[in-house]
Amino acid sequence: MKKAVFVYSPEQLDYKFSETHPFNQKRLELTVDLLKSFHALDDEDIITPRDATDEELLLGHDSRYIDAVKMAGHGHLTAKLGEPFGIGTEDTPIFQNMHEASSKIVGATLTACDFVMQGKSQHALNLGGGLHHGFKARASGFCIYNDSTVAIKYMQQKYNARVLYIDTDAHHGDGVQWSFYDDPNVCTVSIHETGRYLFPGTGAVTERGNGSGYGTSFNFPIDAFTEDESFLDVYQTALKEITAYFKPDVILSQNGADAHYFDPLTHLCGTMNIYREIPKLAHELAHEFCDGKWIAVGGGGYDIWRVVPRAWSMVWTEMTDKGTPIGNIPQSWLDQWQKESPVRLIPTWDDPENMYDPIPRKAEISEKNQQILDKALYQIRTKQNSH
Repeated sequence: MKKAVFVYSPEQLDYKFSETHPFNQKRLELTVDLLKSFHALDDEDIITPRDATDEELLLGHDSRYIDAVKMAGHGHLTAKLGEPFGIGTEDTPIFQNMHEASSKIVGATLTACDFVMQGKSQHALNLGGGLHHGFKARASGFCIYNDSTVAIKYMQQKYNARVLYIDTDAHHGDGVQWSFYDDPNVCTVSIHETGRYLFPGTGAVTERGNGSGYGTSFNFPIDAFTEDESFLDVYQTALKEITAYFKPDVILSQNGADAHYFDPLTHLCGTMNIYREIPKLAHELAHEFCDGKWIAVGGGGYDIWRVVPRAWSMVWTEMTDKGTPIGNIPQSWLDQWQKESPVRLIPTWDDPENMYDPIPRKAEISEKNQQILDKALYQIRTKQNSH
């Protein structure tokens, strides 16, 4: 059995709205190149993804919606017809062959699932995935098909798996949460910037699930300008307690890299420290509770030059037990990409010191986040104390 596989094909770069759209899959190419430049990724680690079939897409999406996406990508959908499906908006504009490109993203996550669930590999990574805002019949927030939703349904159906979904993107993992809101066998955990300031505006601590799924949805809407210590305190405490409570068969983690201070779309103050620790704990818990079964996908991340390649490299080095990279970024990578980058690339794995001015409300923010943490975990702590 392999330790980990890296699911990737240059065709994943075809998921492209426009030259100026903030969602830019060039970050995949930058990450793959960075991993290869310091010999952390070899060609034999890379698995070519398959396309998801229409039947598989139907696990998470409505047939009329899939038809609309196909029509849009071939120039046969008017703006008026696209509107109810969220297609052709500013967030998710129409692009050529959008169904084919989106199916490839979903197929890559399903490829990762099969490798892990069939025991061919302990872990699997598809950085092209993590499109967590896609709904059953509507595109939203740069996401057309929701690969995580389809993958979880697929693992339930094919492998009878009990799935823990962990989402550390700065935006709430709404599409995945609502897909499993009444399902007691899927637990969704989302740590995100509060919806008071940020799209999609959902993910309140009171969103706990519905019916038999009540108590399997956990939200941690942290305050704007949250820094590393508070972020990690919430993440580590929540994850350890929830995993022990839910006892999953497999972990699927979404690794958006947009909680970083440099991200242009969010208001959090994370550094590379959180991107070292996020995969480390997911890895530990997968071995403790799931015989190592861990599938990871990408997600948001809009500073594609300075943040995403470094952050995502750390997911792979953690999966492969290569240790977190420290010191300098390979000079060959910096030389290759600096001429294209509109910003000065960061030459080290760590962020520069004094990257931002001290946050005056630090103590208040940390206290608010602690209250959110206690409120979200109150239910399981009460249950455990009563036994």
